[in-house]
Amino acid sequence: MVKPGYRLAVIATGLALLVVLLGAYTRLTHAGLGCPDWPGCYGFIGVPQSEMQLAHAELNYPQAPVEAQKGWNEMIHRYFAGSLGLLILALAIQALRRRTQPEQPLKLPLLLVAVVIAQAAFGMWTVTLKLWPQVVTAHLLGGFTTLSLLLLLSLRLSGRWPPLAAVSPLLRRLAALGLLLVIGQVALGGWVSSNYAAVACIDLPTCHGQWWPAMDFANGFHLSQHIGPNYLGGQLDSDARTAIHMSHRLGALLVTLALLALAWRLRTEGLNKLAGLLLLALGLQISLGVSNVLLHLPLSVAVAHNAGGAALLLTLVLINYRLRVPVHARQTSFAAVVSQGAM
Repeated sequence: MVKPGYRLAVIATGLALLVVLLGAYTRLTHAGLGCPDWPGCYGFIGVPQSEMQLAHAELNYPQAPVEAQKGWNEMIHRYFAGSLGLLILALAIQALRRRTQPEQPLKLPLLLVAVVIAQAAFGMWTVTLKLWPQVVTAHLLGGFTTLSLLLLLSLRLSGRWPPLAAVSPLLRRLAALGLLLVIGQVALGGWVSSNYAAVACIDLPTCHGQWWPAMDFANGFHLSQHIGPNYLGGQLDSDARTAIHMSHRLGALLVTLALLALAWRLRTEGLNKLAGLLLLALGLQISLGVSNVLLHLPLSVAVAHNAGGAALLLTLVLINYRLRVPVHARQTSFAAVVSQGAM
């Protein structure tokens, strides 16, 4: 039975996906500093347009001349992110009001509020720390986290996806491993994007015509980079960016092998629809990743690659949710443990 708040959770999930894609579009159009302040833009709620507003912007932000298109890319992202925050707050208020009702999730909506507050802070630091890669990557991960938690909340409120009890512990472990690997690959993708390493290699399957090109992993994954420089366009040299790019490729290979094993196991245990959905999401993401390299990162394909990453992550969230241990089984197991301890 569908619970109150389900439709609002679904709307919020769709909006979260849009916010993730708008964030990718903002990064890929180099508009992350389209507004040099936060939460406004040159001190206004929109991009300066009138002569008076432009004069104010030039006087107070002489180091950041107004680029209207980049400013609007950034502000539209902020508008939608702010709207998403309000929807999540509404979901939390609903959960608090209905907390005495059976099977009403409470911790999850409150966790979402905390994540959104953290996301707002990372959004501010993205600007004030001038696209410091650590913050940009954390901001991207926060967006994917918000999206995943909203899908989980939607699934719980739907009442339509009971756990699949008759599955093996091995399948559950493979699903959990697949989810962890995809999260790691999303983080690597964020590191590639924030360090502008997506075009560090422009050939496949080799890089610069070599299977193992010159790479600087120490600087590529130096997580205590100096705060202060403007990281728009990146600060790393070619070998460091190549190391980041190749790590993402190797991560993609590892994820592919793990998810193929998971899909095979799903089919073995008769879960053909989940296996097919996983293979579809995986195949789409691999195709988009290859296209990004061969076509030299066209904007539409690069944004679609972010969407593909989100789709793959959500697929793993769905699979793990369906494979969860039923409540009565957990209670029985807990009771057995307590009984053995009392003997």
